[in-house]
Amino acid sequence: MRIDLHTHSTASDGTDTPAELVRNAAAAGLDVVALTDHDTVAGHGEAVAALPAGLTLVTGAELSCRLDGVSLHMLAYLFDPAEPELARERELVRDDRVPRARGMVARLRELGVPITWERVAEIAGDGSVGRPHIATAMVELGVVETVSDAFTAEWIANDGRAYVDKHELDPFEAVRLIKGAGGVAVFAHPLAVKRGECVPESAIAELAAAGLDGVEVDHMDHDAATRDRLRGMARDLGLLATGSSDYHGSRKTCRLGEHTTDPDVYAEIAARASGAAPVSA
Repeated sequence: MRIDLHTHSTASDGTDTPAELVRNAAAAGLDVVALTDHDTVAGHGEAVAALPAGLTLVTGAELSCRLDGVSLHMLAYLFDPAEPELARERELVRDDRVPRARGMVARLRELGVPITWERVAEIAGDGSVGRPHIATAMVELGVVETVSDAFTAEWIANDGRAYVDKHELDPFEAVRLIKGAGGVAVFAHPLAVKRGECVPESAIAELAAAGLDGVEVDHMDHDAATRDRLRGMARDLGLLATGSSDYHGSRKTCRLGEHTTDPDVYAEIAARASGAAPVSA
């Protein structure tokens, strides 16, 4: 089985619609794919309706969190999307995305970038607006060569010159809410230092003690040494070790199935979940 547990669609900051994403996942030879848009479940219905024969969909979301001033992301799998506490927090984060993005556009304009909010909103479309949409506009203007080049201290990386904070969950609260909604919590790319500051490794142990289920180990932003360290940490802490592409369509260079999750780990995630079940066509 080939299992990719971290992808994005146009419901947040990917370039494939949810229907395109599941079709492309099947074409890429995947058996299981998780749709984990940022702080939203808006793409799930379309993905389920378009699910090709032979492909299983894991519903999920990637939740925006912050610990001691450091941003991090928590993957939530197979939770009940109607559970009120987690639904309320997702809504708070989504509602803050527009003023936050407008604030970054304003800061970029102060720095001499002729970006407009109208163009960023057009790029985002019906999706949950985020920094990749701003970065795409910067690429169009020739300010940076690639979307990744915008995520630097010079521009919109965490604590970059044009960075603006948004409402984010405490990760311990995120774990509690995910578990309370019958879901499974996995810390996304926890040591992706190229993205900016990461929480200390001691925080992973503390989150494990608070109910964290796993850590994303095999990811494009983890080098080989980091993966080995994370795998050992997961083993020592009794955490599941996952792998995934973090696919965003044409907005990033990663490919569907570039990194995958062991079938036994996937089976354990499905077994632990009580809020929802994987969907097969």
